[in-house]
Parts: sequence; structure tokens; C-alpha cells
Amino acid sequence: MKLLYFAQLVDILQRSQEDVALPADVRTVEQLLAWLAARGDPWTSHMVGDRTQVTVNKQFADPATEVADDDEIGIFPLRGSA
Repeated sequence: MKLLYFAQLVDILQRSQEDVALPADVRTVEQLLAWLAARGDPWTSHMVGDRTQVTVNKQFADPATEVADDDEIGIFPLRGSA
């Protein structure tokens, strides 16, 4: 899976993108954000649903949207949250 980070997240996370292999139990946007948050700070404080907007293959997604290993995920900070 390709993860793309935008706006302030690039500076906060010190990367604009990365390729990751998803664990088998990560199947939704909500689970993906929780998995990323488990990396610890600064991930924990920025990978929560009320602080981010997520796209899956360039389409806006909600927490229940399914994700797969071949998806491209965009993660954007919501205005005023980063």
C-alpha cells in the first residue's frame, strides 16, 4: 500500500510518502489509522479520524471504507488540527 501525507503532516511525520505492508487485520480506514497511531508519537496524536481526511484511490473515504494492499491512501490534516 502506498501512503501519501499532505500539508503539515509532511513536516510532522518527516515524510511525504511510504510503502507499507498491511497486517491481515487492517481492513478499513479506521483500522489503518489506528495501526498508524500505534507507532507512537507523533503518529498517535495525528492519525485519528477527527484530525484527518483520508482518500482511497483518490476518492474521499469514511472510517468504514475498505482498504487493500494495492490501494493508494492519501492522508490530509483537517484545517486547524495539525
